[in-house]
Amino acid sequence: MSTSGDSGALRALAELETIVGHVSDELSAWRRRALKAESQQGELGFDHDAISARARIVELEQANAELTARLERARARVAALLERLHFLEEQVSLEENVR
Repeated sequence: MSTSGDSGALRALAELETIVGHVSDELSAWRRRALKAESQQGELGFDHDAISARARIVELEQANAELTARLERARARVAALLERLHFLEEQVSLEENVR
């Protein structure tokens, strides 16, 4: 004969087994996601080391800043050339009007 204490313990054990099963499934899903993320990280060319990745980001940000500065200087030179061209066109126009 089983007592009500035994059936309660069996129910608790069954519930615990269910919870452990869910936790195991969840852990497996997280592991798959972590492996996928590591794989994608490798495909992008980043090291698995966070410090190396951060150093690479800083390096790329510096290169971007240098290229932005070069682009601004080039824009300034183009603007100056356009001003000179406009001035020369005006001079040609004035000379043609004098003739």
